[in-house]
Amino acid sequence: MPTTRTLDDQYGRTARDLRVSLTDRCNLRCTYCMPADGLEWMPTEQALTDEETIRLIRLAVETLGIHQVRFTGGEPLLRKSLEDIVAATKQLRIDGSGTAPTTALTTNALGLAKRADALAEAGLDRINVSLDTTSPELFTRLTRRDRIQDVFAGIDAALAAGLTPVKVNAVVMPGVNEDGILDLVDFALDKGLQLRFIEQMPLGPREKWKRGDMVTAHEILSRVEERFTLTPAEKPRGSAPAALWNISDETREGTLGVIASVTHPFCGACDRTRLTTDGAIRACLFSKTADEVSLRDLMRAGASDEELADAWAQAMWLKKPGHGIDDVGFLQPERTMSEIGG
Repeated sequence: MPTTRTLDDQYGRTARDLRVSLTDRCNLRCTYCMPADGLEWMPTEQALTDEETIRLIRLAVETLGIHQVRFTGGEPLLRKSLEDIVAATKQLRIDGSGTAPTTALTTNALGLAKRADALAEAGLDRINVSLDTTSPELFTRLTRRDRIQDVFAGIDAALAAGLTPVKVNAVVMPGVNEDGILDLVDFALDKGLQLRFIEQMPLGPREKWKRGDMVTAHEILSRVEERFTLTPAEKPRGSAPAALWNISDETREGTLGVIASVTHPFCGACDRTRLTTDGAIRACLFSKTADEVSLRDLMRAGASDEELADAWAQAMWLKKPGHGIDDVGFLQPERTMSEIGG
């Protein structure tokens, strides 16, 4: 077993949050993420097996100082062994301290109604649900699937199973769903959810994003303040991506988050490291494929845990200071969001 260490970079940041993409496949076809006929999915033999995935999570938690593991995709509920992977993760202890890592899931919630109880029993702590509208008609147009009632059922099941706080992530897109911002707020307050609006980022089809057209965090908050009272949350955000606000009207109150990755990047406080479905380490959501380090290839070549830890640490040491979206020479990542993991 390698000596305990942390995933530091040259700019004083330490990774504590691991994002694990369990599949590149998805059962929705969101217009801003992929074409109507889907993408060319990764061959099974290229993806990490359950044993390989758990080995790398164990290394991250027990040796490299990871405190939280979030499972993403694609759609992670399509991984049949999800409950087993969650359970194995929850049995780990951070740096031998006796404390288990926090576990979380980002999902579109299709099928969650049938699995929420089992996931909670396996040790999942909380859930983020991706939902960009409460309108059945717009949902069908955006996702190319008529499944919004299944999403609602999944949210209700997560609440009933105690997978709280249940957060709803909504990407705000110009001329698409910006008129539904207040409807999403109503929905979240009525159900006791934490809503998080997200500025659209250049991670889908290249023609779908233009910097000058995006709906900014300032515009989102201005729209919300038309009907609700907002006050900045007292709790410091730390390395969390969302700036938090206390939100209320005459009868309801809750918490609202805004993730302004483009207009107010939080790269200086980023504490994430990412493991793709095919076993590559990405230091940043916007890393280039050439900067990835394949732990899968090292494992399958017989690498020891110490060699894997060294490779992981080296990849993170080279993490850039920021995502560079506003740089003149910025290029979108070669991989799409479903391939990288949210």
